[in-house]
Amino acid sequence: MQFRVSPLLAALFLMLTTGYAAAIDVRAAVIRVDYQSVLPISRYDLRPDDLGFAGAVLGDEDNGTTGSFLGHTYETRHVTTTPEEADAALDAILSDGVSLIIILADRDDLLRLTDKAQESSALVFNAGTADVDVRDTECRGNLLHTVPSHAMTADAVAQFAVWKKWTDWFLVAGSNPQDEALADAYRRAAVKFGADITVDRTFEDTGGSRRTDSGHVLVQRQLPVFTQDADDHDVVIAADDTDYFGRYLTYHLWTPRPVMGSAGLRPISMHGAHEAWGATQFQTRFEEATGRRVRPEDYNVWLALRVIGEAVTRANTAEAQGVRDYALSDAFELAAFKGQKVTFRKWNGQLRQPILLYDGAITVSVSPQEGFLHQNSPLDTLGLDEPETNCTAFN
Repeated sequence: MQFRVSPLLAALFLMLTTGYAAAIDVRAAVIRVDYQSVLPISRYDLRPDDLGFAGAVLGDEDNGTTGSFLGHTYETRHVTTTPEEADAALDAILSDGVSLIIILADRDDLLRLTDKAQESSALVFNAGTADVDVRDTECRGNLLHTVPSHAMTADAVAQFAVWKKWTDWFLVAGSNPQDEALADAYRRAAVKFGADITVDRTFEDTGGSRRTDSGHVLVQRQLPVFTQDADDHDVVIAADDTDYFGRYLTYHLWTPRPVMGSAGLRPISMHGAHEAWGATQFQTRFEEATGRRVRPEDYNVWLALRVIGEAVTRANTAEAQGVRDYALSDAFELAAFKGQKVTFRKWNGQLRQPILLYDGAITVSVSPQEGFLHQNSPLDTLGLDEPETNCTAFN
């Protein structure tokens, strides 16, 4: 059980333990790059207009609760842009003196904007890109990640499958580059945890509308044939990052098996039904503020702002370098409604955190699973561990 200490008592304790805190005006910005895309398979997955920004609102509210007693104020700008106009949007933010930037964007735009931010010594938080290489060969010293990587989520699924002794996998990957990158993460996870991919197939994306009257009819005919004549397997692993077939898999397999990954049991940073470890009050406050349930993007942005808030409160700094140094220090930890404090990996700037395994209604399990040990932290069994990383920007 988690107990909430009143903001007043928390602030008084901080003032006594850290000394006098000077007034600080904390200014940050959330940049969300919007892309042209097809509609999701389900109307339940239609993107809300305030995606990500809703998490920022709650983050400022949480930071301001303690900050009001310490003379700290928080203001976060919300910017929606297109890939073509993203550089100009960032230039406007930087020219206004804002050096704490949270970005929701695809890989290439994230890296380009991060490099531009570095020219102004700004710190960037990645709240949207799961690509592994931006934590590895393409890492940046001014880039911290609150969104889990594909390697982390794949490892979370793999651990649960292995814990269940479902070690023979049928991997079904999409044909788009994003799908293949996710499939690679599952292939790596299988090797890492001792699973065997007995079948590895690619389901081609032929385009067209996935929500027409005939959409489910075509899938109902295609998927059973596609999945027949497969070697023995315990579970089907879906790698469908572009969301065009995975949701249909569960009830259209030739041989009925559990589905995990992009459908069925899905790895996720946060969902609206999660209630353990004090999360109910987080969910209630979010829903009262926004009128909807939390999405992972909202949570990832909220985490980034809470990291900033902790640095301001504990280290008495809102400078980009000061926030970065504190976040990567041994002193940093953050309560995240996941049963344990979350911290950053010093070798690549990734926030280590538990991964929820979600079936669309409840948290079925949480990884890392029991029995998966690590010499430093069980959380480092998820994603790139220090010996595995090729990132040199944090040396």
